[in-house]
Amino acid sequence: MDYKDISFDEGTTFLVTGGAGFIGSNLCEAILAKGHKVTCLDNLSTGNIRNVELFSDNPLYTFIKGDIVNLENCLNACDGVDYVLHQAAWGSVPRSIEMPLFYEEVNIKGTLNMMEAARQKNVKKFVYASSSSVYGDEPNLPKMEGREGNVLSPYALTKKVDEEYGALYFKLYGLNTYALRYFNVFGRRQDPEGAYAAVIPKFLKQLLNDEAPIINGDGKQSRDFTYIENVIEANLKACKAPVESAGQAYNIAFGGREFLINIYYGLCKALDKNIEPEYGMERKGDIKHSNADISKARKMLDYNPEWSFEKGIKEAIDWYKENL
Repeated sequence: MDYKDISFDEGTTFLVTGGAGFIGSNLCEAILAKGHKVTCLDNLSTGNIRNVELFSDNPLYTFIKGDIVNLENCLNACDGVDYVLHQAAWGSVPRSIEMPLFYEEVNIKGTLNMMEAARQKNVKKFVYASSSSVYGDEPNLPKMEGREGNVLSPYALTKKVDEEYGALYFKLYGLNTYALRYFNVFGRRQDPEGAYAAVIPKFLKQLLNDEAPIINGDGKQSRDFTYIENVIEANLKACKAPVESAGQAYNIAFGGREFLINIYYGLCKALDKNIEPEYGMERKGDIKHSNADISKARKMLDYNPEWSFEKGIKEAIDWYKENL
């Protein structure tokens, strides 16, 4: 079943934290398209108001400029909310290695604040963004829930702790929590700017500007690149999932595996560019290979991703050609 066919009761209200970010703004858009109310909570530290300006005239949409590190902001945002889709966090493995205390404050304390606010305000479901980085140095492919290694960065540790709190909040308080371990999400509105930008939008922007991108390492690292539509589906299906599936973590990906160097040359071909990349140092804390087993999410969440890498990258290229 496509997520567009998922229905919620009339008057259902969603809160999307980090709603002005890449994933958050796409979730806001999908919920509004269904005719439901959505509140976006964002402090605009990594999100961009441009991502949500297109909703500003929609009477079902509310924007709150607030911070998840502030419990009062979280409590106010959860008033009258049925479902929380918690995306607010600071991303980037290398940046977390430079700023561990900040990541602890935002990604752990902020998430705990949101869970506590959701509990106090009797929210039905708390669906939150985790990450494939929790698998750490576990070498086996595909990555499978329950078979994790030692984390390799403060960012990964924050997501691991969030998952522990999610499981506890379900066991102790009955808050229906769902951790979604995203695998390298890409698509429209993903920011190509900055030193820590995700690789696909960064490559696209540089190639469109006839610049040679820098590939960290040898380019032979592989990732389960996951188009944004699959992530929207996972969030909405988690909201409809049975209580037996709460308190757990789920891989959210397409279940494929793409090598970075192949993606680069594929983008060159699609954009009709003949630019050789430059190669830089491998990044500390990076996992070399990533590929998801999504059978648990299929079974427990009815997650059935329809967007392959090939289908998604075509849409992404078209979007960036129009919007960069």
